[in-house]
Amino acid sequence: MKKAAKVLAAEDNIVSRRILENLIPQWGFDIISVADGRQAWEKWSADSAIQMAVLDWMMPELDGLDVCRMIRRAEKPPRMTYIIILTARGRREDVVQGLSAGANDYITKPFDNEEFRSRLEIGRRMTELQSALADRVKELENALAEIRTLQGLIPICMHCHKIRDEKEVWTRMEEYVSQRSGAKFSHGICPDCLKKYYPETKK
Repeated sequence: MKKAAKVLAAEDNIVSRRILENLIPQWGFDIISVADGRQAWEKWSADSAIQMAVLDWMMPELDGLDVCRMIRRAEKPPRMTYIIILTARGRREDVVQGLSAGANDYITKPFDNEEFRSRLEIGRRMTELQSALADRVKELENALAEIRTLQGLIPICMHCHKIRDEKEVWTRMEEYVSQRSGAKFSHGICPDCLKKYYPETKK
């Protein structure tokens, strides 16, 4: 079962905060609710599982744009938080200011529930795509590291042909290559060894 996306909701107005606390879980999200920007920053910093944030613009301590800028300065791939700014300010210049602070989206109050839900769903899809991309990049980095290992100087025993890995462990050649390339081995006898070890065998 897919784990629910975790949403940080920061709203200083108690009525608006209760609305968020009621709606967001109904739509299949986990919610962490706080009353000001300082608490929002502390929660985000302490919980790396937070994937999305709904930040009211006007809050005590730190406002929503302050928190947004702090998150953008602090986050490092693969953690990328989808941020929605929530505010009664709807002028074009306000929207530009919110997006320039690093927000992904912007919704004005009072908001339509279905519109708000659709914005959250967009955020969910974006975070899922980012997570899948990060996993793929990690897989490619690991594959590249294994290729480089195979291309580099490999210590091999001159007698038994075991290979010493990066942990100083000697491993059979077949196991070493299989672990790093996914190749599978089948065993046979080459013509030279057939003559040397089984001279009585006829063609």
